Amino acid sequence: MESIDLKVQVVESSFIAPSEPTPSKGLWLSSLDILLVNIGHTPTIYLYSSNDVAAADFFDVGRLKKAMAKALVPFYPLAGRLGNNSDNGRTEISCNGEGALFVVAHADGDLTIDDIKKLKPSPELRRLFIPLIEPSSIIMAIQVTSLKCGGVVLGTAIHHAAADASSAFHFFQTWSAFCKHGDRAAVAVELPCHDRTLLRARSPPTVHPDALLTLLPRLTLSDPEGSLATEVFTISSDQLASLKHLCGGASTFCAVSALLWQCACVARRLPPDSQVRMLFPADLRRRMRPPLPSHYFGNAVFRLCATGRAGDIGTVALGSVAARIKGAIDRMDDELVRSAIDYYEYETAEVNKRRTPTGTLPQTDLNITSWLGRSQYDADFGWGTPQFMSRADSDRGGFVHLINDEGGGTATGDVRVLVTVGAENIKELGRLLYAKL
Repeated sequence: MESIDLKVQVVESSFIAPSEPTPSKGLWLSSLDILLVNIGHTPTIYLYSSNDVAAADFFDVGRLKKAMAKALVPFYPLAGRLGNNSDNGRTEISCNGEGALFVVAHADGDLTIDDIKKLKPSPELRRLFIPLIEPSSIIMAIQVTSLKCGGVVLGTAIHHAAADASSAFHFFQTWSAFCKHGDRAAVAVELPCHDRTLLRARSPPTVHPDALLTLLPRLTLSDPEGSLATEVFTISSDQLASLKHLCGGASTFCAVSALLWQCACVARRLPPDSQVRMLFPADLRRRMRPPLPSHYFGNAVFRLCATGRAGDIGTVALGSVAARIKGAIDRMDDELVRSAIDYYEYETAEVNKRRTPTGTLPQTDLNITSWLGRSQYDADFGWGTPQFMSRADSDRGGFVHLINDEGGGTATGDVRVLVTVGAENIKELGRLLYAKL
């Protein structure tokens, strides 16, 4: 585990409740939400620099709390607690207004914003900058850590059963807008849609026979045979342009994923006849008929997969691999979405029996989650946009995250690739990746 020469002291811990009365009820969760109950909280960090900021109240805690209380009015489930329906035992969010955990901390040490940018996601990074969440039923926790250099690390954790990435970033946009603009932000705030029954299973649930060819029903995780290693690879905008051209004009996601999948197959030295899978969460908001509201709040993603033989994926032209991934995406229509929801409805009774899904995927699988094109860099609380945003921890083998790399609010076009795989494969994976760029 990475050792970080820094000590963080918590100076205040409180709960921030909505500033106005909000609905008091149990919020029904769809099967796509319940599927993620045991995933827990998603830990992220945002880095803000005080350089060139004239305001004397840089990241003023009182101002942040007041703005959060306002933002929690439309986003009231985040102030609730995860629980079970008393009648049927189904997992739900108890919208009780108990509040989100808000922690204030100071860091003792000389680490700067630039130093923290270079740190890899790790349990140590999470321990320093993400609040300890007790009880685990708390939906959202925030930690504001002041650095000696004058910068701030904003650590966030939202329970995955409550929100996917799009929904989480929508909240941070809203919270930061209230902090920056005060009550004037209320006019511009796009309200979230909390009607999760839009993703209710059909009666009776019906899974189309072809759905399981593209839909991945369940992840298979096991204890790693050896140690895991996490690395961050950066693909520059120039390299990305060349890669997309090489892939016949494929999207950034398809081009980068094709490169990673091919390199992983080779680096892992898989037998040519092995059946390999590239797994990825796909957003269904625009795939349903009618489409979901654009600001549907909850989990509107499920995992698809592209498949092939290791020998084929590792040796064919990258454009062919990218086309295979695009083919899986193109098969995501309304019927596939409905079949996925129905399939996972069968699964809900088993979810709470499973242990937390830590460990590693089989060597034949690679899961790639994309935050490309998301609005995470819009979180300007009044003191500038974040210089950097990342996951704080990555503890499951075979998992990859794609994140836009932006600094000071100016897009560079670079892509950061956060990879966690077996330690014996990580160097070869990096060598192959850069050799093909």
